[in-house]
Amino acid sequence: MALAADVKRQLIADYRVHKNDTGSPEVQVAVLSRRIQLLTEHFKSHKKDHGSRRGLLALVARRRRLLDYLKRHNPERYKNLIQSLGIRR
Repeated sequence: MALAADVKRQLIADYRVHKNDTGSPEVQVAVLSRRIQLLTEHFKSHKKDHGSRRGLLALVARRRRLLDYLKRHNPERYKNLIQSLGIRR
Protein backbone atom coordinates (compact mmCIF):
# COMPACT_ATOMS: atom_id res chain seq x y z
CA MET A 1 0.00 0.00 0.00
CA ALA A 2 2.36 2.67 -1.20
CA LEU A 3 1.30 6.25 -1.63
CA ALA A 4 0.86 7.64 -5.10
CA ALA A 5 3.76 9.86 -6.11
CA ASP A 6 1.60 12.96 -6.50
CA VAL A 7 0.00 12.48 -3.07
CA LYS A 8 3.40 12.06 -1.46
CA ARG A 9 4.76 15.10 -3.30
CA GLN A 10 1.82 17.17 -2.05
CA LEU A 11 2.34 16.04 1.54
CA ILE A 12 6.02 16.95 1.35
CA ALA A 13 5.14 20.37 -0.07
CA ASP A 14 2.61 21.00 2.71
CA TYR A 15 4.77 19.98 5.67
CA ARG A 16 8.33 20.81 4.66
CA VAL A 17 10.41 23.12 6.83
CA HIS A 18 12.57 24.57 4.06
CA LYS A 19 12.66 24.48 0.25
CA ASN A 20 14.53 21.19 -0.27
CA ASP A 21 13.17 19.40 2.78
CA THR A 22 12.08 15.79 2.42
CA GLY A 23 13.28 14.22 5.66
CA SER A 24 12.27 16.47 8.54
CA PRO A 25 10.18 14.82 11.26
CA GLU A 26 7.13 16.78 10.14
CA VAL A 27 7.31 15.41 6.60
CA GLN A 28 7.98 11.87 7.79
CA VAL A 29 5.06 11.95 10.25
CA ALA A 30 2.72 13.37 7.59
CA VAL A 31 3.63 10.61 5.11
CA LEU A 32 3.33 7.91 7.78
CA SER A 33 -0.03 9.30 8.89
CA ARG A 34 -1.40 9.12 5.36
CA ARG A 35 -0.19 5.53 4.97
CA ILE A 36 -1.78 4.64 8.32
CA GLN A 37 -5.08 6.16 7.16
CA LEU A 38 -4.99 4.12 3.95
CA LEU A 39 -4.26 0.90 5.81
CA THR A 40 -7.01 1.59 8.32
CA GLU A 41 -9.49 1.92 5.45
CA HIS A 42 -8.13 -1.30 3.95
CA PHE A 43 -8.87 -3.22 7.16
CA LYS A 44 -12.52 -2.22 7.11
CA SER A 45 -13.05 -4.61 4.21
CA HIS A 46 -10.14 -7.05 4.77
CA LYS A 47 -10.45 -8.01 8.41
CA LYS A 48 -8.24 -11.09 8.22
CA ASP A 49 -5.21 -9.48 6.58
CA HIS A 50 -2.86 -10.05 9.50
CA GLY A 51 0.34 -9.50 7.54
CA SER A 52 -0.65 -5.98 6.65
CA ARG A 53 -1.85 -5.41 10.20
CA ARG A 54 1.65 -6.19 11.43
CA GLY A 55 2.99 -3.60 9.00
CA LEU A 56 0.45 -1.10 10.28
CA LEU A 57 1.67 -1.61 13.83
CA ALA A 58 5.24 -0.99 12.68
CA LEU A 59 4.18 2.26 10.97
CA VAL A 60 2.35 3.42 14.09
CA ALA A 61 5.42 2.66 16.23
CA ARG A 62 7.71 4.56 13.84
CA ARG A 63 5.38 7.56 13.84
CA ARG A 64 5.23 7.47 17.64
CA ARG A 65 9.05 7.53 17.89
CA LEU A 66 9.24 10.49 15.49
CA LEU A 67 6.59 12.37 17.43
CA ASP A 68 8.39 11.68 20.71
CA TYR A 69 11.62 13.00 19.19
CA LEU A 70 9.90 16.14 17.94
CA LYS A 71 8.18 16.71 21.29
CA ARG A 72 11.49 16.39 23.11
CA HIS A 73 13.46 18.70 20.81
CA ASN A 74 10.88 21.27 19.71
CA PRO A 75 7.51 21.22 21.56
CA GLU A 76 6.08 24.09 19.51
CA ARG A 77 6.60 22.30 16.19
CA TYR A 78 5.15 19.15 17.78
CA LYS A 79 1.95 20.95 18.84
CA ASN A 80 1.52 22.54 15.41
CA LEU A 81 2.01 19.20 13.68
CA ILE A 82 -0.46 17.19 15.73
CA GLN A 83 -3.05 19.95 15.34
CA SER A 84 -2.64 20.13 11.58
CA LEU A 85 -2.75 16.33 11.17
CA GLY A 86 -5.57 15.85 13.66
CA ILE A 87 -3.63 13.31 15.69
CA ARG A 88 -4.95 12.85 19.19
CA ARG A 89 -2.66 13.37 22.18
